[in-house]
Amino acid sequence: MEFNANRVDEANAVITSTISKETVENNVDSIAKKAAKTMDVQGFRKGKVPVAVVKQRYGSKITEDAEADAVRAVFTQGLAELNIAHEDVIGEPTITKFDKKEDGSIDIEVTVACKPSVDLGDYKSLVPEVEVKEVDAKEIDSRLEQMAKASAPLEKIKRKRMVKSGDFAVIDFEGFVDGVAFEGGKAEKYPLEIGSGNFIPGFEDQIIGMKYEEEKDVTVTFPENYQSKDLAGKEAVFKVTLHEIQEKVAAEINDEFAAKYLPGYEGDATLEALKDKIKEQIEAEQKGAYYREELKPAYLDKLVSELNFALPTSIVDQEINFALNNKVRTMSEDEIKALQEDASKVESMREELREDAERSVKATFIVDALAKAEGVEVNDQEVTQVIYYEAMQTGQNPQDVLKQYQQAGYLPAIKMSMIEDKVISKLLDEKLGK
Repeated sequence: MEFNANRVDEANAVITSTISKETVENNVDSIAKKAAKTMDVQGFRKGKVPVAVVKQRYGSKITEDAEADAVRAVFTQGLAELNIAHEDVIGEPTITKFDKKEDGSIDIEVTVACKPSVDLGDYKSLVPEVEVKEVDAKEIDSRLEQMAKASAPLEKIKRKRMVKSGDFAVIDFEGFVDGVAFEGGKAEKYPLEIGSGNFIPGFEDQIIGMKYEEEKDVTVTFPENYQSKDLAGKEAVFKVTLHEIQEKVAAEINDEFAAKYLPGYEGDATLEALKDKIKEQIEAEQKGAYYREELKPAYLDKLVSELNFALPTSIVDQEINFALNNKVRTMSEDEIKALQEDASKVESMREELREDAERSVKATFIVDALAKAEGVEVNDQEVTQVIYYEAMQTGQNPQDVLKQYQQAGYLPAIKMSMIEDKVISKLLDEKLGK
């Protein structure tokens, strides 16, 4: 059997071989003998089925398995010769050539993607300077006012006036399309917060200026992407009656108010204690946004530009394909048709996407190397907790969301994103502490 294994570079290897007809036949005999010992075939006792009968009944399938075994043997031999550990292989090897010859032999070529070795160098010296973000007292007071307003009960306004933005208008409404009432378009004594954007665009604006017991026709157009396809893009008329206007009367911000937000607090649950807690919360929010939106991208861009190592070609191609598919989804039917008729345009688009794809793949390997260097890990339980929390925040069933992510294969990407945040935040915190 002819055989050759070569490294293209540190992250890519090519294994070529000619598998002889005898190798495949020997594999066929071995598979058929094993199958004969366990197969149930009418007219024969179990374990006594002749090998010839097995080959006759399942010949094509056995031949496929025999050829696959031969390819796996070539792959294993290639890894051994190139001194590549199985755990360093990324994904499945790609069979780039499988050519059956007239003499029964098979010429094959297998390309292998490997994890590159990333020399981070003095990566800590590249960490950007981190500024201390001070929280202004006005921000704390504003957050307190938001909390007081959010927890305040609705009360009918003391004097009658017209509706203005920020009011809660208590209304009856019923919607009609082409003069016919539609399902889900009716409610009574509904408290609508004007300016909240909870209703169809344009609806709340037309409530502004209404007076008590006024009746009004409100005309709106449902968005093209509206969840109900029967209503999407259609004009509707809502018959609206205003009964009263309510507003939230914020509670007085004092120690009693603070105690409600500090259950189980160790010490005196005072307004000053609540302000300290709010300050910590705002600091954490601001630091998170500062790290995420400004420092982390800058640091990764610096590392990607400074560090050089080979990238697995197949992984870069996967990233290009992903970006290309996303781009195609935004194209018109005519643009897609033009691509289908001209393969060179597709290749041109792929080349335009290549640089970004290479930078993305490179960043992934750099983050992995950083995590190993800093001893940062994220376990599966942490990933599950994050998914559960986000699902509950949006009112979704956490188990359903987790199952959807598992089926879609999103969990590795989520885990890598968490590792990225964790390790770079660790490095930035260290810089901040200097």
